[in-house]
Amino acid sequence: AFLGPPEVNITSCPNCINVTIKLPASHFRDKGKLLSLIDIYEELNYDITLKSQDGEHKRPRQRTTEKVFSTVIEELYPSRNYCVSVAVTASLNKNSVPSPWKCVTADSEAQQGYHEAAVAGAVCVSLIIAAVLKCVHAAGFILPKFSLPPTLV
Repeated sequence: AFLGPPEVNITSCPNCINVTIKLPASHFRDKGKLLSLIDIYEELNYDITLKSQDGEHKRPRQRTTEKVFSTVIEELYPSRNYCVSVAVTASLNKNSVPSPWKCVTADSEAQQGYHEAAVAGAVCVSLIIAAVLKCVHAAGFILPKFSLPPTLV
């Protein structure tokens, strides 16, 4: 029997990605109750493969006794795209089907304040433009209050 594929979701964090893994369901029943892989094997191994523009890197094998768990892959380059695939194996069953690749871009520390700075800059530029237009209007170059005498036209 092949184990997998697990369900994988990834989210970005500053210079890292958070990988949430949900173990695949088993097809074994005990007294009508569907057994999980943890019920059957007690402990499972999982291998995370990380793909980026630098190539594919297999992370060290980890163990779990939980049906749903998370791990954080740290020290990544900011603003770079990373893809993750996870394979689950047991001590008695090395056959596995890896999860489909899931991709995300790692956030950078600078991006956290970027949105606020962009909005503040846009507001400042808008105020400057409004002040210049008000001065030009007050000087009579835009929408003059009085029409010019015919001799000046």
